Amino acid sequence: MPLTHLSNLRLLDHPDITSELWIEDGYFIEPPADALRSDTEIEHRDMDNALILPGLIETHIHLDKACIMDRCHLQHGTLEEAIALTSQAKQGFSEEDIYQRGAQVIERAITQGTTHMRTHVEIDPGIGLKGFEAIRRLQTDYAWAVTLQICVFPQEGMLNKPGTETLLMQCLQQGAEVLGGCPYTDSDPTGQIERLFALARQYDRDLDFHLDFDLMDDLTNLEKVIEQTHHYGWHGRVTLGHVTRLSAVSHTDLLGIAKRLATAGIQLTCLPATDLFLMGRQYDHLIPRGVSPIHILQQQGMCCSLSTNNVRNPFTPLGDTSLIRIANLYANIAQLGTDKQLEQCLHWITKHSAQLLRLENYGLHPGCKADFIVVDSTDGPQTIAEIRHPQMGFKSGKQTFCRPAATLLKPAKQQSGA
Repeated sequence: MPLTHLSNLRLLDHPDITSELWIEDGYFIEPPADALRSDTEIEHRDMDNALILPGLIETHIHLDKACIMDRCHLQHGTLEEAIALTSQAKQGFSEEDIYQRGAQVIERAITQGTTHMRTHVEIDPGIGLKGFEAIRRLQTDYAWAVTLQICVFPQEGMLNKPGTETLLMQCLQQGAEVLGGCPYTDSDPTGQIERLFALARQYDRDLDFHLDFDLMDDLTNLEKVIEQTHHYGWHGRVTLGHVTRLSAVSHTDLLGIAKRLATAGIQLTCLPATDLFLMGRQYDHLIPRGVSPIHILQQQGMCCSLSTNNVRNPFTPLGDTSLIRIANLYANIAQLGTDKQLEQCLHWITKHSAQLLRLENYGLHPGCKADFIVVDSTDGPQTIAEIRHPQMGFKSGKQTFCRPAATLLKPAKQQSGA
């Protein structure tokens, strides 16, 4: 079987040392003792001293409602408006429309270095299973470059929307990997949380909640999730997205909450682009950022990640699917600037995200899947600080994209040094 030998590269653990990697059958392997035999077929690739990172991981994105700003007339930029405009736009969605818009985002994400995605898909009687069917097609069609995990959830409520639960169960029976929740839009938030935990146990699925999307000090929903996690023994299988209320509690209270969440094995995905855009609009000065402080939560033992959430819709009218840019954005928000802190930002889109999604064989060590990116950077901190875009990406050892470096076209007089 042919081997691939990557030479003249840097690794995150030892960026100052030139290293090499070997790939066979889509996995990293130990340097083979007989690789120099004349009958061994080897592809040699000189990586030109570039930094090699494991593929980036998108733990929370919405492919089904991406790229719809041309259908929405945004005026206020509030959460309430975003929900209303998106719900209205959904009425015109078709399976093919969802597929095409989702494909646009996936292809952008591939060229930004993403190799894994958990996408949330809205399920309700209005949209039916159009989104689910479209995303399942994308899951198959883009498996060559991205491993796509589907989380079905009731964006517009469940207990207040008869028929939604039946549709969610149908998706789980047809292979949806994760069950999501959105208690803040339900007429009975506590009841939705309880019912979703029961369904998660029935179908043996991980849970991923959109939780508390405002700056109030009421943590009732969070307390309920902690309680249910312990009740069902779902430790390590529950993820929370947003939880913007954690940005509004005192530091002392935050530490206590973080320890309880860590004890329960509850994970958290921070979505800085969306939360920064939507939160604090009622303030006219000293405007709060409204972004969950994962740098503090992680220190208390929680597993956290950073993610994109939305691209070009009323929840987030901006975006380019660059997780490196999202990590840089969080560093600015949380005022993180040391090399150690910037490297931590990189971990929130790589190894900690892999832990959150419970990925197996992730990384650059022998036995890991050869999903990786090539970055023209000296180390992890520089990658985040300067938003160094990936130059190449690989899935199972096969190249998925190439981005040539920009070339300056200096006047001839300057090129000659005159």
